[in-house]
Amino acid sequence: MTFFEVINSAIADFLKHGFDDVNRLDRWLLQIKLSAHAHLMSEREMQQKMEKALHTAFNRLVTKNGLVSKDVSKYDVTKLSGKLRAELDRRIIASANLIKDDREQSIRMVLRRFEGWATAIPAGGTKIKPTPKEKARIKKGMSDIAFRQRRVIIDQTHKLISNINDIVAVDNGAIAARWHSHWKQMNYDYRKDHKERDEKIYAIRDSWAVKEGYIDPVNGYTDDITSPGEEVYCRCNYVYLYHLRQVKDLLTKKGLLALQSPKNT
Repeated sequence: MTFFEVINSAIADFLKHGFDDVNRLDRWLLQIKLSAHAHLMSEREMQQKMEKALHTAFNRLVTKNGLVSKDVSKYDVTKLSGKLRAELDRRIIASANLIKDDREQSIRMVLRRFEGWATAIPAGGTKIKPTPKEKARIKKGMSDIAFRQRRVIIDQTHKLISNINDIVAVDNGAIAARWHSHWKQMNYDYRKDHKERDEKIYAIRDSWAVKEGYIDPVNGYTDDITSPGEEVYCRCNYVYLYHLRQVKDLLTKKGLLALQSPKNT
């Protein structure tokens, strides 16, 4: 039987007999647990999908020069390849733990909700059937697992991209970063504080411009707030800024004078 067939059979059995024997409950909990494991994508298969997505993003950015721009050369990226590869490996390890935890949490949720419902049925059963909403609540955690698994892959990939961009930008002299939120995107469940950060420029604390006193961190530093992608399912990103002319609103008097220098124009 499929997972949903097992759940429906368990519900029917308790409607008929009620909570009259703890052994009955234990038997059904075991069957539900086994069928749930069979229903879910295996940890190995999920991990393979995760690693494929992460490697694809890494290759696009690092191997195929996706990070190269007027401010970042191919050489700049190549010299960081070891550090970037370590970030990829770190993300793969983190995702493996996340996959396992999410899988077990989903199964525990179903078992807990079924047990809570079943133990409330009086011995001898009842003719009052659970509503479709009640049934959906018992099954919740499994019915949307495929959607959540896809979201986990997208989320971990975004975290990798965000961290790689940060490593390359800071190493190549970025002085600030402009926060970009996707709050205008339809159906995106954005965070209110992330929307409020949209288009704000945050100084990078140890950048050369800060050390020279050219920048006044009006909005604070990047390390004062959570990073894009750091919080679960956050899809925000930074646009990194390298030149004084890009941060005119943050410049001190000393910075404005420095901006007049030919090398900064």
